Amino acid sequence: MTLTIVGSQLGDEGKGALVDRWGGDADVVVRYQGGDNAGHTVVEGGVEYKLSLVPSGAVRGTTGILGNGCVVNPKTLFTEIDDLRERGLDPDVRVARRAHVILPYHRVLDGIEEEVKADDDAGDAVGTTGRGIGPTYEDKAGRRGIRIADLLDPDVLREKLEYVVPQKRALVEDVYGLDLDDDRAEAFDVDALHEEFAAIGERLADEGMTVNCSDYLHRRREAGDEILFEGAQGTHIDIDHGNYPFVTSSNPTAGAASVGSGLGVTTVGDGEVVGIVKAYLSRVGEGPLPTELDGDADEEALADDIREKGGEFGTVTGRPRRIGWLDLPMLRHAARVSGFTGVAVNHVDVLAGLDELKVCTGYELEGETLDTVPTTTDRWERCEPVYETLDTWEPFDSAAVAERGYDALPEAAREYLEFVAAEIDTPIYAVGVGPDREETVELTNPFDE
Repeated sequence: MTLTIVGSQLGDEGKGALVDRWGGDADVVVRYQGGDNAGHTVVEGGVEYKLSLVPSGAVRGTTGILGNGCVVNPKTLFTEIDDLRERGLDPDVRVARRAHVILPYHRVLDGIEEEVKADDDAGDAVGTTGRGIGPTYEDKAGRRGIRIADLLDPDVLREKLEYVVPQKRALVEDVYGLDLDDDRAEAFDVDALHEEFAAIGERLADEGMTVNCSDYLHRRREAGDEILFEGAQGTHIDIDHGNYPFVTSSNPTAGAASVGSGLGVTTVGDGEVVGIVKAYLSRVGEGPLPTELDGDADEEALADDIREKGGEFGTVTGRPRRIGWLDLPMLRHAARVSGFTGVAVNHVDVLAGLDELKVCTGYELEGETLDTVPTTTDRWERCEPVYETLDTWEPFDSAAVAERGYDALPEAAREYLEFVAAEIDTPIYAVGVGPDREETVELTNPFDE
């Protein structure tokens, strides 16, 4: 049995809570793409764990794998592992030897490119986290990347650094026309980089953290272990299926679980794929958001209220998220791209007590009605949402509802959920009514299917 968890919107859907909950039934949790630009907040027993790289299942004591599709900042990885150990946990985290490494110069270049784009008349700044994710994937595609396995051999590491670092320095100085000040120069110093990352390789080796991911997962499957694949970010910032160029540099959609882990498509495709849905919409960064609450003062006040109630501030960046009504064309696209077998709807409690509740059921564009997202960002920006107004519900006791089950939800909340499920032709597996793992109403456990 495998289970793949996919964000159905723009990230920040609360995937970590479901990975944490269902991760208790898994033996291995695999992150198959992304890097430390993807934040997960897991709450257990009132204790909050903020993770940006370590797979969410680590809080439950399962083996966590960073697959070959990930880009890894080892310093972030060690910081998170050490923090969990200090808090009394003993995380078992492995890293694929084929995963690529984020180097300090990737972070510098990420910041420079965003600055240049922001100053350009085209205005194509994406609003990245500045963590070096995109430049690392660029080097991977350009066949000049440094992988985890390279850190384990100091001679190979030096050879690769001596090849790539002069190129990066020339890019800063000759293409962007910038001088490397003291703060940035060390990121382009071969000797300093070699010393730092060879030591990282020693720690990875000493702690037995690196694996041949495909072989390792194959053997765990052969032994009968259950595997959960954890996608970072969300469908609509997928580099192929999102609103390009306002996207991440990898594929959060379900198809990447096979590529980013080394388990075959027949294995991944034979399991469950659950899309995580936030009951409204939020976004960090630039790009279209047709249902955004940013019009008059009343809309902005409503957005502020939802943002505060939902804790809508980026786990990694701390930036306030943009807020909008639930967008069904986005969900239809996500369900079709990843082949959802079920969905989990989070933050239903945040919508309690509203004076009105809207759902976008389609778009109007140049006289045409669309039921899914256009392929270009330009066309999506020009879409006008078509709304349906639904009944609102009063605030409820999240703990009591979680204990009593789905029927304890207010009737209007159940009607809202059933409307969404019918519109995307996908059953609801779980409903999040609060941030804690126990504040989830589970209708179906995918591992029981």
